[in-house]
Amino acid sequence: MARIGAKSTTGWKATISVAMSNYIEAGSIIAIATSLGFWQAQFGFTDGFAGLLAALSANAFGAAIGAIIGGPLCDRFGRKFIYTYDLMVYMVGVLIAAFAVNEWMLLAAFVITGIAVGAGVPASWTYIAEEAPADKRAAHVGTAQLAWSVGPMIGFLLAALLEPLGLLGSRIIFVHLFVVAFVTWWVRQGLSESKRWKASRDDASANAIGGKGLKALFGRKQNLTALLFLIGVYGFWNTVAGQAGIFMPRVYDAAGLTNAQQQFFLQSLLWLFTVLGTYFGFMRFADRVSRRLLYVIGAVMGIAGWVVLVYLPASAVTMLAFAVLWGFASGIGAQAFYGLWTAELFSTRYRASAQGVLFFAARIMVGILSYGFPVWLTTMGLHGLGALLIAILAVALLVGAIWAPETRGRTLEEIEEERYGAPAKSLV
Repeated sequence: MARIGAKSTTGWKATISVAMSNYIEAGSIIAIATSLGFWQAQFGFTDGFAGLLAALSANAFGAAIGAIIGGPLCDRFGRKFIYTYDLMVYMVGVLIAAFAVNEWMLLAAFVITGIAVGAGVPASWTYIAEEAPADKRAAHVGTAQLAWSVGPMIGFLLAALLEPLGLLGSRIIFVHLFVVAFVTWWVRQGLSESKRWKASRDDASANAIGGKGLKALFGRKQNLTALLFLIGVYGFWNTVAGQAGIFMPRVYDAAGLTNAQQQFFLQSLLWLFTVLGTYFGFMRFADRVSRRLLYVIGAVMGIAGWVVLVYLPASAVTMLAFAVLWGFASGIGAQAFYGLWTAELFSTRYRASAQGVLFFAARIMVGILSYGFPVWLTTMGLHGLGALLIAILAVALLVGAIWAPETRGRTLEEIEEERYGAPAKSLV
């Protein structure tokens, strides 16, 4: 598709425009989280159907389907190919949600937006890492994490301000996502293709590392161990984060904070700390200090936050402590490192495919828990379900603490040569 008059988009401007996939992803999840109660009251569906909506949305199965399709397409046709079309689909989905008149329109909207989000996010992390300088790769990848953090912060703030409008306020939030998606799509028309992807199309280099695509991805031991490691880090952490993203108002209800507007303001504050953690923690230090240490700090803080929320008596102090601990931990935690390590541990030939597989697996894990989460929260209570969430986070902590790779400051080609034993042409 032609650029339709858009100017060339390069450097940090390109990084930011690509990172907006994460703003849109997170914004979609928060739009659903803050509106689900209003939709349920308006259309009268059950907690089970609410779980189905969450499970098929951008938070879970919808995104999983998009990722497993979009990742391989991104490797086959290029990173720019995804950016030409994914937001068109996304804009259709959020418009259907904004004007939904029954639960089935809502379900269709959530599935469509989920597929679009799933296709775009793997391409986002891949493109940013491939275009970043080796000594500033974490800083550039952190931009995607920053956008992912700003999305919920703004989403929850809008939800708090528009809460008196009820369902109309939720519809306005979906319209805001449409506007952001359109502006992002326009800016992206000036993006150039990834230089590393273009260079990787040399058949000789492809043969040296065992081909391309999903078949090659699953055909190397190095790739299988990396996939298992990243599922252990990101899949388990994201299973908890996915519930927090979409069901946090219900968790706050169970913890004793029942005022919807206060919940939204608290969540906006939480995501402010995620923004601060991303910028002052991950983006400033992940290129300079031990990544294993930084990861462990974030993982421990995240577990501490949930222990405070689940087991201490509800009060302003405990709610604030949870917001600070879980918020900051999310900024320097598993998702940021997932974006970084996934780019570093796989060859350019199937880097986006690996992203797609991992995103698919992580969102399936979220979807399985999401489907029963509203019912289990009622039947098991916060203490019972909270213990399960803390145990899941502990798995992610242990996997990252034991097997975190040391790739700081090295080019993608140097890492590829060490892992696959095949020299790759440096592009830096």
